[in-house]
Amino acid sequence: MHRYRSHTCGALRESDIDQTVRLSGWVHRVRDHGGVLFVDLRDHYGITQCVADPDSPAFAEVEKFRSEWVVRIDGKVRRRPAGTDNPELPTGMVEIYIKEIEVLGPAAELPLPVFGEQEYPEDIRLKYRFLDLRRDKLHQNIMTRGAVVDSMRKRMKEQGFFEFQTPILTASSPEGARDFLVPSRIHPGKFYALPQAPQQYKQLLMMSGFDRYFQIAPCFRDEDPRADRLPGEFYQLDVEMSFVTQDDVFAAMEPVITGVFEDFAKGKPVTKNWPRIPFAEAVRKYGSDKPDLRNKIVMQEVSEHFRGSGFKVFARMLEDPKNQVWAIPGTGGGSRAFCDRMNSWAQGEGQPGLGYIMWREGGEGAGPLANNIGPERTAAIRDQLGLKEGDAAFFVAGDPEKFWKFAGLARTKLGEELNQIDKDRFELAWIVDFPMYEYDEENKKVDFSHNPFSMPQGGLDALTSQDPLTIKAFQYDIACNGYEIASGGIRNHKPEAMVKAFEIAGYGEQEVIDRFGGMYRAFQYGAPPHGGMAAGLDRIVMLLCGTNNLREISLFPMNQQAMDLLMGAPSEATPKQLKELHIRTNLPAKG
Repeated sequence: MHRYRSHTCGALRESDIDQTVRLSGWVHRVRDHGGVLFVDLRDHYGITQCVADPDSPAFAEVEKFRSEWVVRIDGKVRRRPAGTDNPELPTGMVEIYIKEIEVLGPAAELPLPVFGEQEYPEDIRLKYRFLDLRRDKLHQNIMTRGAVVDSMRKRMKEQGFFEFQTPILTASSPEGARDFLVPSRIHPGKFYALPQAPQQYKQLLMMSGFDRYFQIAPCFRDEDPRADRLPGEFYQLDVEMSFVTQDDVFAAMEPVITGVFEDFAKGKPVTKNWPRIPFAEAVRKYGSDKPDLRNKIVMQEVSEHFRGSGFKVFARMLEDPKNQVWAIPGTGGGSRAFCDRMNSWAQGEGQPGLGYIMWREGGEGAGPLANNIGPERTAAIRDQLGLKEGDAAFFVAGDPEKFWKFAGLARTKLGEELNQIDKDRFELAWIVDFPMYEYDEENKKVDFSHNPFSMPQGGLDALTSQDPLTIKAFQYDIACNGYEIASGGIRNHKPEAMVKAFEIAGYGEQEVIDRFGGMYRAFQYGAPPHGGMAAGLDRIVMLLCGTNNLREISLFPMNQQAMDLLMGAPSEATPKQLKELHIRTNLPAKG
């Protein structure tokens, strides 16, 4: 017999009854039922119930067992007594009568429980992550992550893509976040950067004549952590294709992402034919560039009903042609208590309030806004929104550029409060026609709104003749259930158009050459039209596992302060290391 096991803890079935077997694993828990000891033995594959009664030669040793000891158990497989079987376990029809044990690794008192899924402080969970990972839910999430990667690889290869690995030590690039810098020992005073994404390398692969690239790529960004974004590093399904239009990218990737979701949706519906929603429409209807389409609420502009009305606050706003009034319908929200609660919520979000109209019995509008604009306008708003008695509408007004994100938050809040969100489905969509540029209020300049390497719609002509803030890009995202899970674009592969695009954002030609010399040179020697995207592996797995925190699907994540409590990173470098790297630290004064 094998030194440690003849079977795993998830393998035994009724067909193994009367066999003598050997298992090794962790003591999940010990139960004493009237002098008979039941040991749930756990390994990666499952749990097997083992039994010792006072007649067992190992009974005295089993009495010493404690949670998470690693033990070897020899014994005979037998059928569980009638009425004690456990149909929720694959091994639930059998048990092992213990004949011999060996303690392979005793465990100290546990700093957190492994049995059960109770809440526990995150700092303890991360410091003792090796114990946390033994918990069933988290363990299964990590296995799901690996299976999702396998599914992605399989589907990408079926689509004719080949997997490449691109460098980790590279040059700094303006991807929209801070770089992690790595000092060079042999080039004093110079630094490598960890890649925020393999953007330039994958484009260079297309210049090199490779046609369809993908990679499960690690990406590094020195940005503040949040629940749906891990600090430091994350992984993405990175993709690039040559001789393609936007439609070709969609046709290649839509079945891959749909298929991955279907593989792990556990029967939940997944969108078959994805809608394509222009950015401006997504903002207008949903108040988000990553709308949650499970939420049935669609916003509408109702400016005309307030223009010249008795509600002077909105009427005066609408004298400025850039201002609008948007309505957010609230089906079933037509009570004073609910409307007041939404108004208080808006104030908690830093807004002056949230105007509303309620429609009561008989269909008449009620509330301050209704009283000011009168029954005719109130009825027109109700008819436009398709509302009835017992419903309400909430209003935001001003410059949509400044209020659309708050309107989206209000739509989400209403959807949650009024049960307008079907949470048992995955709604996928392409968001298209993103603006190429945006105005940076802080620095008072035009800047890229998304990926700087995207092709503007209209090409060089648009860059030379249009107001930059009106130019749309061949740029697209994938939205799922309120999250952006992928982003991509058709690339700007013409050197003169690339220089002009960066010039509009304040970069001179020489700066473009200095920062993107490899790509700039490559574009001079026959650059194919190309495009691609990158899908966030971590967010996809998070959605499929039904959690809203990326730490629940990552092996060894950092905490909210970007610290690795298990390994003690970041840590101070030794004077010898700093001297070798020609670096001195200039720490902020302790206050």
